Amino acid sequence: MSDDAPSNGGFAFRSQVRAGGERVLAFLTREYRHSDGATWAARLAAGEVEVRGVAARGDEVLRAGDVVVWHRPPWREEAAPLDYAVLLEDDALVAVSKPSGLPTLPGAGFLTHTLLTQVRLRYPGASPLHRLGRGTSGAVLFARTGSAGAALSRAWRDHEVGKVYRALGAGVPEWDTLDIRTPIGPVPHPRLGTVFAASADGKASRSVAHVRESREDRTLFDVEIHTGRPHQIRIHLAAAGHPLVGDPLYGPGGLPLPGLPGLPGDLGYRLHAWTLHFRHPVTGEAVRVEAPPPPDLR
Repeated sequence: MSDDAPSNGGFAFRSQVRAGGERVLAFLTREYRHSDGATWAARLAAGEVEVRGVAARGDEVLRAGDVVVWHRPPWREEAAPLDYAVLLEDDALVAVSKPSGLPTLPGAGFLTHTLLTQVRLRYPGASPLHRLGRGTSGAVLFARTGSAGAALSRAWRDHEVGKVYRALGAGVPEWDTLDIRTPIGPVPHPRLGTVFAASADGKASRSVAHVRESREDRTLFDVEIHTGRPHQIRIHLAAAGHPLVGDPLYGPGGLPLPGLPGLPGDLGYRLHAWTLHFRHPVTGEAVRVEAPPPPDLR
């Protein structure tokens, strides 16, 4: 494959109109803010947008319930590691170890270069029960049947799934175990609009960090998470004074660093989803899935 050859077959993005009265071009510009009006006008002229089964010009007035379809042509995705290790496999479940750098789900320009697409090439119809950030490596659990997915989704909501992460944080704490309950919510960001961070008005959050090993000016932590807020471990360890080594966004206090050193998708931080504990949805047996950490997190 040449360097500029498409890595996918294109994709149809669908958006449903909630309130009518807006013209197609205005709707697209507002709905997909990654592109300006001139770019959307060019896509409309190329016949990439469809409304009510026909190509849209852009000046049509939308009705509530309409579905606007953007047929994005094939594109070249950013490179990402596509290999993953199978940790558990049966008729109901599959658990894999995701490499750092591979998105779990499509988005932000990624489609085939995602864990979901790669797993489904081998296990058609498998559905992820949770997700990891692109820079986070480790265990991801997929359901292979609807009943298994429903049972484990209930277990997740009822906090019956145990999750332990391995993280490398800056500095050496004076404590061995810390119960971190810093609330997490959206805070203003000068470039992104908002990001999730430590916020007194945020949602209740809980992580329990255990010191596994001290290394001069850094510490290896095992972190149990009891809630699933966005970027929770990165924010909580930063709030505790030990931001992840290489984290481009979160600093002491669990707030975004000044000077816009990086975005949430940057991959420099060291975080690994080490173990998952749950009851098998079919047999009821206790299951422990372990993804071996990379060398610097062992």
